[in-house]
Amino acid sequence: MTEDKKSLNFLEQIIEEDLANGLPKDKLRFRFPPEPNGYLHIGHAASICLNFGLGLKYNAPVNLRFDDTNPAKEEQEYVDAIKFDVEWLGFKWDKELYSSDYFQQLYDWTLELIKEGKAYVDNQTSEEMAKQKGSPTEVGTDSPNRDRSIEENLDLFLRMKNGEFEEGSHVLRAKIDMKHVNMHMRDPILYRILKRKHHRTGNDWCIYPMYDWTHGESDYLEQVSHSICTLEFKSHRDLYDWYVDQVYDTTTLRPKQREFARRNLSYTVMSKRKLLQLVEEGVVNGWDDPRMPTISGLRRRGYTAESIKIFSETAGISKRDNVTDVALLEHCIKDDLNKTAPRVMAVLNPVKIIITNYPEEKEEFLDANYNDYEEGFGSRAVPFSREIYIEKEDFREEANKKFFRLKLGNEVRLKNAYIIKAESCLKDENGEITEIYCTYDEDSLSGSGTEASKRKVKGTLHWVSAKHAVKAEVRVYDRLFTDEAPDGHKDKDFKEFLNPDSLTVIDAFVEPSLKTANVLDRFQFQRLGYFCVDKDTTETKLVFNRTVPLRDSWAKKEK
Repeated sequence: MTEDKKSLNFLEQIIEEDLANGLPKDKLRFRFPPEPNGYLHIGHAASICLNFGLGLKYNAPVNLRFDDTNPAKEEQEYVDAIKFDVEWLGFKWDKELYSSDYFQQLYDWTLELIKEGKAYVDNQTSEEMAKQKGSPTEVGTDSPNRDRSIEENLDLFLRMKNGEFEEGSHVLRAKIDMKHVNMHMRDPILYRILKRKHHRTGNDWCIYPMYDWTHGESDYLEQVSHSICTLEFKSHRDLYDWYVDQVYDTTTLRPKQREFARRNLSYTVMSKRKLLQLVEEGVVNGWDDPRMPTISGLRRRGYTAESIKIFSETAGISKRDNVTDVALLEHCIKDDLNKTAPRVMAVLNPVKIIITNYPEEKEEFLDANYNDYEEGFGSRAVPFSREIYIEKEDFREEANKKFFRLKLGNEVRLKNAYIIKAESCLKDENGEITEIYCTYDEDSLSGSGTEASKRKVKGTLHWVSAKHAVKAEVRVYDRLFTDEAPDGHKDKDFKEFLNPDSLTVIDAFVEPSLKTANVLDRFQFQRLGYFCVDKDTTETKLVFNRTVPLRDSWAKKEK
């Protein structure tokens, strides 16, 4: 039992203690409550995996509830995207719910608060109210409107609801304690006026409840047992409890709010406001730009649902804010794709080789496995001919003994094919090598069983047949920011750290088997990295996104 306790995270320990103290297991219920004001990112994935993971662990239902109380920022597009992301990650919710489902109930409860003298209408400016709220070291002062009569407050609140006042002119505040040590308890706002069309309720309402009032009451209405929030809501817990206390019936379950640290990732920003800024200003090409930390962006880049879930589990949950190195996320996708992605050949920076002793009209189709180390991947026929492409950086006229690729007078093996020897090369007027002339050992074909095929040479290169090569656009993505914490500098704007090389678009050649690849199919381009078919692919144009290179170039930079 002691060992089991040690393996539990602190939230699971809280749940286990509640069960031990008499909470019936069938009363467990969790929820994931996103606001539909943007696309979900890798930080939300941690919360999704946590809440739905608890549901799976305890065989308990999990609600998907949209916190849609701000029509100025929320859209149906975001609702649809969130649902798609949660399902893509492999989770199923018990009930699809919306805070707007409870607008009438929240309003009715609010009337009761006013009648009990626990809420009042304030028509001061936001600046005046902020000044009266005090500071963490100074108590607040009462609003001059705090002692309005119940009748006047009911009348003003009804007029707010009926649209008689302009936005920002009146709010409804809870009457708690302006001297409370917790500033969230100093007469917080319950309702504000927003004359905006709501994506679900249309123009039925022009007053909308604040998050804190909506949050706890929604949990209570849904009988959520454990309301798990990110750490910034810890200071809101007193208010959460106070609000729930106003409506709590002892015959029902009382929800419990507990907090964990949000997932922060290095070399990116996680604020939806800042991500929206990148989208609106055209810094990136939409929410699903493969450089974005959004789930949709990661998916388009080639990340798998499994890799994101493994990342969330490996990074774990904490009680303290911290930054997770993006290298861990990259490790998780490499590890997953290493097991699942077929190996193919592509040349991103081509130079032509002409094999002078290979017959001009001859071509052959070589059998090549999609994975030399795992069974079940199958194989395909790779065409070979007199002219092939290799990577420019794989050839040097002269090189030291540590260079095991192609150089004049030396041999290398072509993957799944023959051993070739570089004899000479041709250059243009700028000194750039345009063609390399080689000879091949006809008896050295890989897997042929000849003595020549068993010869050991130190270098093996990937290649594509020039005659059969398929042109493809390859988008080489890198980290969006050059700084580990781009939004952590008070004196600088986060966009000052944008990486000018976060996207490089190149024309490449790929082997012809990839002509039939489908959008989101993932491959390892041998010796280069992992790549994914982009949604911009058409019948006449292949587009690949680089998910992650095989080697981390950033690790070298940081040393």
